[in-house]
Amino acid sequence: MSIDKPGKDMRRTVNPGDRISEEPQSIEEKAQQLAVDRVPDITGDTVTVPTYFIVDEPDGEKKALHHVKDAEEISDVIRQARVDENGDRIWD
Repeated sequence: MSIDKPGKDMRRTVNPGDRISEEPQSIEEKAQQLAVDRVPDITGDTVTVPTYFIVDEPDGEKKALHHVKDAEEISDVIRQARVDENGDRIWD
């Protein structure tokens, strides 16, 4: 049920930065979106969380991973990323 558009499920979230646009967006547009901007966390530190994490694929392509929807893939990318002694990324 939707308040704004009858017959359309709006899937509301607590955090507007968690929403995924229904309109196509470029990697550059996604890279500029913030889910959380300068909000204190439980320790009192201020945090900023991007809506999308932009990662380089092994084939050189860039991919936008949504911080909620793609959280498992983001974790996989972090585990796979390794750097050599020159600081160059090595893929497992």
